[in-house]
Amino acid sequence: MNDKTRNSIQDLIYRLLREIGEDPDRQGLARTPERVALAWEYFARGYDLRLEDVVGQACFDEKYDEVVSVKDIDFFSMCEHHLLPFFGKVHVGYLPDGRVIGLSKIPRIVEMYARRLQVQERMTVQIADALMGVLEPRGVAVVVEGVHLCMQMRGVEKQNSFVTTSHLLGAFRSNQKTRAEFFRIIAMRGPL
Repeated sequence: MNDKTRNSIQDLIYRLLREIGEDPDRQGLARTPERVALAWEYFARGYDLRLEDVVGQACFDEKYDEVVSVKDIDFFSMCEHHLLPFFGKVHVGYLPDGRVIGLSKIPRIVEMYARRLQVQERMTVQIADALMGVLEPRGVAVVVEGVHLCMQMRGVEKQNSFVTTSHLLGAFRSNQKTRAEFFRIIAMRGPL
């Protein structure tokens, strides 16, 4: 985010504070526009990332042909409808076809898509499609479990609700045994 954009966000927040009946110049709020602009720079940093840069040279030829899974990846995102946070866990699996990816790249891909204005359904598909594109595996599975503050602190105000989305590609969609294996893996809780 450049200085012009940061200053523009600060001006918007100053005006927002005034519009809701606050005094943006009082001591507790005097630096709030600056802090909010910096926070949004962080919340929206996914727009500055490209898949090619996130993955880099981290795809390797390997003859491994069983499910590779990274589960319980924390994510934080912002609902594009209300600009309120949603957060939770992402579980990713893929079935290699002669290539594997550096394991740390999977959470980085999740982070790239989460740090944008989002809907959980789209984010789920983007993560799966990204892995399918860079690895060309026999299949990809992504499950996202999210808690949405737009449902909890406004509207229906359902505190204990959460949303689960999935996107299955290749063998995870077409082969019941492969799909069942992935869901068994993500159902296992706790480290080792």
